[in-house]
This record gives sequence, C-alpha cells and structure tokens, in this order.
Amino acid sequence: MRLVKALLSTIVMITPVAVFADDPADPAPGTHTPESTAEPTPSGQLPPATSDADPAPQVPTPNIPGITGDVVEQAGVGGSTGYARAGVLELGGAAGLTMAQAIRAVNFSPSIGWFLVDNFELSAILDVTNLKAGGDSATLFSALLEPSFHLPFNRSMFGFIGMGVGAAYVSELGAGMAVQPRIGMEFLVGRSGILRPSLAYEYTTHDAMASTEDGQTNVTLVAISSALRFNVGYSAMW
Repeated sequence: MRLVKALLSTIVMITPVAVFADDPADPAPGTHTPESTAEPTPSGQLPPATSDADPAPQVPTPNIPGITGDVVEQAGVGGSTGYARAGVLELGGAAGLTMAQAIRAVNFSPSIGWFLVDNFELSAILDVTNLKAGGDSATLFSALLEPSFHLPFNRSMFGFIGMGVGAAYVSELGAGMAVQPRIGMEFLVGRSGILRPSLAYEYTTHDAMASTEDGQTNVTLVAISSALRFNVGYSAMW
C-alpha cells in the first residue's frame, strides 16, 4: 500500500513539469533569455554576490567598402563571382599588326590586372613595338600603369575605357614618358576567358628629338613615338 502511494505522489509531482515543458507557447531555444521565467530562489541558496567581468564583443575597424586586398579564385561561369567584381585578377596580353606600303608595325603587350572595387581595375602593361619604314627600323619598349572603368551591357559583354601612364625607351633616343588612352569592348568566352578588341593611342616624348644624318626627321622614330593602334587581346580570370 505504501508503494502505491509513493508512485502516485511521484506521478502527481512529475506531470505538471512535463506539461509545462511540452507547452507549444514556450519560446524556441535561443530566442529568449534562458530561465527568465523560473521561480525565485530562496536567499539561503543564492551564490555570493560578485563582479561579472565578461569580455566586450568585437567591433569593426573603418574600411573602404570593396577594397579588401583579397584575390578571388575561380571567378567566372560556374562560380558565384563574375567578371569586374572586386578581387578578380586577370592575366593575358594583346597583339597588333599594321602593314602598308613600305611600312610594317607589330606590337605585343602582356598585362596583369586586378579589380580594386567593382568595375574599377588597375592594370600593369608591358609593351614592345617594332616599326619598320623603308630601310629604317626602331623598337619601342614601354611600361604602363592603367586605371580603367568597365561598364557591363549584360553578363557577357562589357565596354571599357582606360588611361595608361608610364615610361618608354627607344634605343636611338633613350628614355621618355608615355601616355596611352584606350577604349574597347570585352566579350566573355567560355568559363573564364575575356576577348578584348581595343583602340589605343600611345604618345611618347621622343618625336621632336629624332633626326637623320642629313637633318631630316626620321619618319620611323616619329611614327613609333606617336601611334594609333588597333589591338586584339585575350586574358583569363584567375
């Protein structure tokens, strides 16, 4: 008989707790302060009062939006990052060929570019141009730093404009300054390729210094120091 009474007392004590725990009105875990609705604790059972020195939460430092210094890997079709997004790195080059009566010009320009922020790229361009007119020839070497803006027309076609500034060298004249504005189109090819036809005008500070032995201006050196070029380039996103 005593055993039956004990079991009944236990059931009576447990049942309210089980019903309270299963109450659908009870907030989900993590959405409120734990034990905020618990019964008060008798004073004799409370822990001693002490200072609570919790660490302060982390706070962000000021930063220019978009410039993270990171390089995005595997950008392009199939990934979450498209062309012209901040962090995208591209590596490639361009080439051009001009042929006319008694004149031949060829140039090759390897380049590397990195998007500092969305749609704004900073590129380093090395250019080697060889021009031959009649029996004379000359080679121009230039190194340019080009900021450029890229305007998307859709997800696979862009227009761009840039301004390259740097140094140039011609063996007959020495070093000089080079300026090259450039405009063109960009077409995404395959997963991560970019086909880039462009029109550029490169001007160096050598043209007024060139002369032949008879005092006449050297046409070859003037042409190589001031040239309008149509190039076709290709690069790949990193």
